[in-house]
Amino acid sequence: MKDLIIGRKAEKELLRDIYYSSKSEFVAVCGRRRVGKTFLIREYYEDVLVFQTAGLAKQPMRQQIKSFYVDLLDQGLMVHGESEPKDWIEVFMLLRQVIKQSDKKRKVILLDELPWMDTPKSGFVAALEHFWNSWASVRHDIVLVVCGSATSWMMNKLINNHGGLYNRITRRIFLEPFTLKETEMFLQSRGFTLSRYEIAVCYMIMGGIPFYLELLERNLSLAQNIDSLFFRNNGQLSREFANLYAALFVDSSNYVKVVEVLSQKHTGMTRSEIIKATGLASGSKLTIILQNLESCGFIRQYSLFGEPRQSTLYQLVDFFTLFYFRFLVNKAPGNWEAMQGKAQFYTWAGLTFELLVLQHIDAIKRSLGISGVETRISTWRCVGGERGAQIDLLIDRQDNTINICEAKFSVDTFYISKDYEANLRNKLRQFIERTKMKKSIQLTLVTTYGLERNTHSGVIQKLITLDDLFA
Repeated sequence: MKDLIIGRKAEKELLRDIYYSSKSEFVAVCGRRRVGKTFLIREYYEDVLVFQTAGLAKQPMRQQIKSFYVDLLDQGLMVHGESEPKDWIEVFMLLRQVIKQSDKKRKVILLDELPWMDTPKSGFVAALEHFWNSWASVRHDIVLVVCGSATSWMMNKLINNHGGLYNRITRRIFLEPFTLKETEMFLQSRGFTLSRYEIAVCYMIMGGIPFYLELLERNLSLAQNIDSLFFRNNGQLSREFANLYAALFVDSSNYVKVVEVLSQKHTGMTRSEIIKATGLASGSKLTIILQNLESCGFIRQYSLFGEPRQSTLYQLVDFFTLFYFRFLVNKAPGNWEAMQGKAQFYTWAGLTFELLVLQHIDAIKRSLGISGVETRISTWRCVGGERGAQIDLLIDRQDNTINICEAKFSVDTFYISKDYEANLRNKLRQFIERTKMKKSIQLTLVTTYGLERNTHSGVIQKLITLDDLFA
């Protein structure tokens, strides 16, 4: 097994434990498209894979079976006059033969893009159930790894299956995008020498998706790369948005409607606001759309601090999708370089930096020295009174303390003016008064290059910089 994969420390440890387990393992690997699921499994288990295949996008059952059969032949199936299999039961019978022929101690099988194999009325899931329940699970040497970008299918048909596969998944891996640190390691491994500021900007566009990062060219500046990939008519990512949602979801147009309206309100929307803005009917169909978007990591749902569960907000948190709706729907060719240093860039960066901070809560907790403390992450806002107030990130700690976090993107050390100090003190006062807060409060600034010390900076009690987010 290899250990040359960038980052993914927890996932590699789990894959190692799975390989050295004393029983057969059924492993489901989920995650959004382009996040590196297939690469992780193929690279880590390269030397011990007995068989691997992948489903075909939008192809009928006959083509799926033919592709699987061709891979069986290519990877060791000994044919003695048998004809091509007619159904999935026969396919998995042939897979048994390939496994039996292997002399490897553990037989690792990779079935990639599994949702594509499950065409209507094909009996695929039933055949998979039979293969696992009647044969593979009885042995002690099988590692069956199944992957799929269509996370909703993986959840409904496998992980939450109430039929023959109920409770059969022995391990589950949800592969997240790279963190900032993993992104830095990946780019350095490819010879890039970008500053952490540039890596952060890159992350706010691409969201730590390895496939996107791999398209960057070393001989171009970051701005030139973004123009080339996104803004040129034939850029490699200029049509990625349509492909991304179409590959993941049936009836993807309704999913796009939801993320489009969410992109217009960065703090999120309630279910009723989404219904009004999209024109979609309330009911189980919308519930499934929201659940699927959340399970794929495109949106999150959260409640305001001190508010009941019914006040749930849905927020778009996928960097690539946000960038698309901000700049690419009505794009002007080659204009990203021209936007650098302009108000349009700073407005986008300021809002997106808040999301970058939210996505690195673990790094913030490490910097605060509270990694082992149970916390609840939320948002708070109030309207009315002498002045409204909003706090985008609250870390409510079990040790009777709350960190009120201000996220500020800056190209230099951040300067707190007299007016901004007054604004911060107003937030603190209103939060304490309106919530009747008894816990200790620590006002925490998260910014790129640190804080310029002056007569107003004393209002900040804790400081977290971009370097801390990379830790």
